[in-house]
Amino acid sequence: MKQTFTILLFALAIVLFFNACKSDVKKEQLPTNSKSQQSFLKVAYADGFSIDINGNYPIIKVNKPWPGAEQAFTYAVIPDSILPTITFPADAYDAVITTPIKKLVVTSTTHIPALESLGELDKLVGFPDTKYISSMPARERIKKGLIKELGQNEKLNTEMTIALQPDVIIGFSIDNQNSTYSTLEQANIPVVYNGDWAETHPLGKAEWIKFFGVLLGKEKQADSIFTQIAKDYNATKKLAQNKTNNPTVISGALYKDVWYMPTGESWAAKFIADAGGNYLYKDTKGNGSLALSVEAVLQKGTQADYWIGPAQFTAYQEMNAANPHYQQFKAFTDKKVYTFSNTKGLTGGLLYYELAPQRPDLVLKDLVHWLHPDLLPNYSPYFFTPLQ
Repeated sequence: MKQTFTILLFALAIVLFFNACKSDVKKEQLPTNSKSQQSFLKVAYADGFSIDINGNYPIIKVNKPWPGAEQAFTYAVIPDSILPTITFPADAYDAVITTPIKKLVVTSTTHIPALESLGELDKLVGFPDTKYISSMPARERIKKGLIKELGQNEKLNTEMTIALQPDVIIGFSIDNQNSTYSTLEQANIPVVYNGDWAETHPLGKAEWIKFFGVLLGKEKQADSIFTQIAKDYNATKKLAQNKTNNPTVISGALYKDVWYMPTGESWAAKFIADAGGNYLYKDTKGNGSLALSVEAVLQKGTQADYWIGPAQFTAYQEMNAANPHYQQFKAFTDKKVYTFSNTKGLTGGLLYYELAPQRPDLVLKDLVHWLHPDLLPNYSPYFFTPLQ
């Protein structure tokens, strides 16, 4: 899935010879107050992964690679300098990654910003549907042929991927039925799942930068980057929560006579609440989308003060041409509809889908700027702009 609300993930690949290891590993546990542990093992907001230490190498456990997953995946990240001294049962881990990683393939635009901010974009050698990548440094590498086009996410070109000989592939999947990944694993290229898209808290998505920090040996840097993002997000949230007036908000739009709108427990709804908005569907359950009739939305949302995220629409004229019912909404007639669909990369990819998961602080500032103009008057919105 690319450039959709359920954003893509990256895939990592693993070194071949390690599959031969058979016997038990001797575990020398680091002290629980180890500074190296404290620098990157704490996961505060994400519930989809955890990081632990087994002797002198980290273990990444992905608890929720996709919504409703019935199994967790455990990955060992072992420096090549100590690899010859370690043994364990062949089935101890779902994959073993030896570091340092020199080449990797990713399958989600959402992880391009993590590689870029960690200074590791030069490790990326392949990506499916490169046209969706908005990052300018990544686009330069694509132009030079340093990042190869690998087809479609669910149907990676296995021959081209194997030819690249990546050290690791970070995989995105909506379930455990992915024949392409199975083929790559049979070719001794293990797949490591990343489930950031399944997180429901904005900071939970952003915290997956620590996942990449461990894989790429940038634990402290990843922790520092996330700490600053969380600090800025929470400071902006606190600023908005001090407001006593909470404007009402609706979201979504019609698609084939069905109005799709974020549920009350979704990522999008959390942003609105933290920005000091009164989302009219905040009490609905689930973390996906509601499927409503236009009549139902008209009954409840015509007087909403703001309309945040009208799907793919970029202009009022475009919305009016698609369905005249939109004119019945106060937010539409008052010109208070805001979209991220006008902020695009060089090849048309929506920057929001690529960067917003890692930079929820910018998303929140955007919304606070529009919902409470007096709070951040000098701020220049990054993703959300008024409908044209």
